[in-house]
Amino acid sequence: MKDLFEQRRQRLLEKEGPLAWRMRPRSLEEFVGQADLLAAGKPFRRAIEADRLMSVILYGPPGSGKSSLAAVIAETTKAAFLRLSAVDAGVSQVRELIQAARERLGQYGQRTIVFVDEIHRFNKGQQDALLPAVEDGTITLIGATTENPYFEVNRALLSRSTVLRLEPLRPEEIKVILRRALDDPDRGLGQFQVRIDPEALDYLAVQASGDARVALNSLDVAVLTTPAAEDGCRHLTLPVIADSLQRKAIVYDKAGDQHYDVISAFIKSLRGSDPDAAVHWLARMLAAGEDPRFIARRMVILASEDIGLADPRALLVATAVAQAVDYVGLPEARLALTEGAIYLACAPKSNAVIQAIDAAAADLERREIGTVPLHLRDASYRGAGELGHGRDYKYPHNFPGHFVAQQYLPAPLQGTVYYRPSSSGEEREFAHRLNNLRQQKKN
Repeated sequence: MKDLFEQRRQRLLEKEGPLAWRMRPRSLEEFVGQADLLAAGKPFRRAIEADRLMSVILYGPPGSGKSSLAAVIAETTKAAFLRLSAVDAGVSQVRELIQAARERLGQYGQRTIVFVDEIHRFNKGQQDALLPAVEDGTITLIGATTENPYFEVNRALLSRSTVLRLEPLRPEEIKVILRRALDDPDRGLGQFQVRIDPEALDYLAVQASGDARVALNSLDVAVLTTPAAEDGCRHLTLPVIADSLQRKAIVYDKAGDQHYDVISAFIKSLRGSDPDAAVHWLARMLAAGEDPRFIARRMVILASEDIGLADPRALLVATAVAQAVDYVGLPEARLALTEGAIYLACAPKSNAVIQAIDAAAADLERREIGTVPLHLRDASYRGAGELGHGRDYKYPHNFPGHFVAQQYLPAPLQGTVYYRPSSSGEEREFAHRLNNLRQQKKN
């Protein structure tokens, strides 16, 4: 009875379901996009065509084709193809499925492919239950996720699978899918007489942000809600498409991969002295609801790590931005964030500060570091003098230029140089002064 209801549900979806569901590709030839994985001759395509697929994790943004690709594999393979809900399936159901797969393989020699959509929602127990069957080949796993699997999927399960990255579809690819939907009289919108203006098609393809599902379902709304003219034609103009789309969905998950990717792009744009790119990524984060305090903290880190003493004011600007964010709050704090981002992007760059502390930290691990020299030790307490603390210390202010050569590093590290100022910005002056002082030490 359950199978009968499922068949009826599938038939209903094929006729009346969302356009994105109805237009799912039925073969590799119909699949659009992901040429790096599925172009003729590519290893993954050959594995599908030969029905020799190994366990994979399909990782990519919404609407990039993960579920569609699984559906194509289901139509292509001779293996039993089962879908498992990451939300509904408990450990006991996973174990029952694995036992059935063992019996199927033993009795009929038929392999089992298990497709788990949103596999990142599987808890550790569910993933652990899958592991032995994936490892010994009882099942071939196809997991799909919008989250970075290296963060969300059990390492042991990940090591037994190949992670395949699906990219957002390009506007040209989305236009292919949209035109196909407009022309298809059985599954698509071909039963309607539709004329779409080129600029409207271009707009929809771009504004879908690489998500074929968004593009198709917006097109569906546009066609179904646009009345036919006297000649029976439904004319889709740019305003009609814009109304159907409502607004561009910003692809950004504050708890997921986009959170890390966009902040990475922002920081790299600041480091790369590109204020325009930095402002773009900042605007994207703010529009998506990113925590402005998180952005400000990363700017403070960058001020020391990538600008440092090439412009000592950069850290002051970044900390002032962080304070302004707390003091003013959004939406006004976006102005302080933007001002700070532009300043940091335009500032001269140097990573001498982080190189210095990293080199010093590395020496703690690999070199003999010695003790504090006697003349540098605290001599302020009773008995310190008897221990020799502070003896022969030279007070720099008693000497010309407020400098005197003496030993400050522990004996084993004498002569080690950690801070090497760059020739960028104000560090040029630091470099000149330090060179003179270091020369005086040698003399």
